[in-house]
Amino acid sequence: MKSSFWRRYCRNKGAVFGLVVLMLVALVTALGPFIAQNNPWDMVGMPFAVPMAEQGLPLGTDTMGRDIFSGIVAGARVSLLIGVVSTVVSLLIGVSIGAIAGYFGGWVDATLMRFTELFQAVPSFALAIVLVAIFEPSVGSIVAAIAVVSWPPVARLVRSEFLTLRQRDFVAAAQLAGQSTPRIILTQILPNAASPIVVMASLMVATAILLESSLSFLGLGDPNQMSWGYMVGSARTVLRQAWWMAVFPGLAILLTVLALNLVGEGLNDGLNARADGRGK
Repeated sequence: MKSSFWRRYCRNKGAVFGLVVLMLVALVTALGPFIAQNNPWDMVGMPFAVPMAEQGLPLGTDTMGRDIFSGIVAGARVSLLIGVVSTVVSLLIGVSIGAIAGYFGGWVDATLMRFTELFQAVPSFALAIVLVAIFEPSVGSIVAAIAVVSWPPVARLVRSEFLTLRQRDFVAAAQLAGQSTPRIILTQILPNAASPIVVMASLMVATAILLESSLSFLGLGDPNQMSWGYMVGSARTVLRQAWWMAVFPGLAILLTVLALNLVGEGLNDGLNARADGRGK
C-alpha cells in the first residue's frame, strides 16, 4: 500500500520538488536558533544595508538595521504555525459539519448547508479583515479569523463524500451490527473519505499562509511576532529604495506556497489508485 502510494507520488516530479522544499523549510524552522545567530528584532547593522555589504548579513538589513536573514528564519516558524493551526481548526469545524449533514441528510443537511452558505456569501478576505480588526491583532485572532473563513469548502466536500459513502454496503452492515452513529461516522465512513480531505488540507495551509501575509501587509499582523507577511508589510513604503526587504521574504512565501500546492497535487496522485492505470 505504502510502496504503491510513493510510486504514484514520485511520478510527479513537481511534487517531489515541493516535498524537498517543504522539508528544507521545516529544517530551517527546527534549526532556526542555530542557523541565524542574530535576534530578528535587534539592530545589528546600519539601516538599509544591501545584501552581502556587511559580514554576517547576507540578505542585508531593514529600515531599523535588523537582520533580514534572521527575520526570514524566525518568520518561517510563525507563518507555518499560523498555516498549520488554522488549517487544523478549520478542518475540525468543516469535517464535523459536513459529516453530520451528509450522514443524516434531510432537514439536518438543509439547515447546516444554509448555515454554511451564510459564511460563503461574504468574501473570505473581507471577513478575515473585519474579524482581525474587531479583536486585537495577534496570532490567536489571525488563526481564528483564517479558520472561520476556511471551513465552508471543507464542509461541502465532506458532505458530498458522506452522501455517497452512506449508501455503501459496509455502512449498512455496520448499522445491522448495532454500531452507534458516532462510531460509524468516525470508523467506517470518515476513513474512506480521508483522501480528498488530506489533499484539501495541504492546499489550505498554503492559502492560510497567503491570508496571513495579506493581513500583515495591511498592518493587521501580530506586531510582536516576526512573520514573512510582517516583513513584506513593513517594507511596503521603501520598495524603491530597498527592494531586498520585500523580495526575500516574498520569495520565501512564494516557494513555500508553491511547494504546498505541488505536494497537494502529488498527494492527489498518490492517493488515487487509478493513476496506476494511467502511468502504464
